[in-house]
Amino acid sequence: MILDYDNQRLPIQINFPYLPWQLIVMMITGSIATIGGFLDWRFHRKTLQMKVSKKERIVEAVALGFGGLPMFLLMWLAMVSENPNDFLIPIIVVLIFTVTLICYDEFVFHKKRCEEVENRYHKMLVFGNGITWLLWFHFIYVK
Repeated sequence: MILDYDNQRLPIQINFPYLPWQLIVMMITGSIATIGGFLDWRFHRKTLQMKVSKKERIVEAVALGFGGLPMFLLMWLAMVSENPNDFLIPIIVVLIFTVTLICYDEFVFHKKRCEEVENRYHKMLVFGNGITWLLWFHFIYVK
């Protein structure tokens, strides 16, 4: 594989660190979010043997399907675009929609029933993803 060291949108360096600092920190915060999500899922299945309600599954599926996936696509397109500002308003709209659904999920379904350890997993997931998104946004729009 040939690396394009002259690419202005994804500046890969010849010397360490090879990637921009935002992408390096994104790897860490994204990993924390993924671990938090996995531990939360495992906690529900193994420890509590809990079934998630149909309403909660719908909210989480809508947040992922109409929030997370479009956000990833829009952020990717903005990152490789000649003019990332074309994607700014759709990104903000999808962000507001997704954050609203995440808050609804946390305050309606999780606030009363979750224990301290499960709340810690949720914080890892939510804040890890939030910080990762902010870093990606910074990488795209702040030069």
